[in-house]
Amino acid sequence: MRKPIIVLVTTLLAAVGSGSRAAEDVYVYPAKGQSEKQQARDQQECHDWAVQQTGVDPVKLAEETPETQTASRGGLMKGAAGGAGLGALRGTIGGDPGEMAGRGAGIGGVLAAIRARRAMQQEHETQMQTHQDREAQLAKYDRAYKVCLSGRGYAVN
Repeated sequence: MRKPIIVLVTTLLAAVGSGSRAAEDVYVYPAKGQSEKQQARDQQECHDWAVQQTGVDPVKLAEETPETQTASRGGLMKGAAGGAGLGALRGTIGGDPGEMAGRGAGIGGVLAAIRARRAMQQEHETQMQTHQDREAQLAKYDRAYKVCLSGRGYAVN
């Protein structure tokens, strides 16, 4: 029975620790001869205590899906169309709406590409920060969980 508990804890940590962080394997040994039933109870109680102390529940954290925002190609077309419209308007005043519309479309497309690139960079930075925050939360939970089990007479690694 002891092996399934270790596998369960390891699997839980593996699910939570996806990404660049390798899942931390937690091995729990009953150093004071605790029974399997006692060990299972202690591990559940330590999990509950670690969640209460840290405010981090790895199960819920694993279930959360970070929202991702993607820059769409539609932005490029809107930029080109808007630029073409402004160019055509200028061309009407200056006498050559077709040429000015073409120039405006090109400029509008370039500006839309720049905006899309900036949006993608911001999205990347946000995702990196979210990942780092999750890693810090999980590390805090891991420390609390291990301290609790150590305090109950288990060798934890």
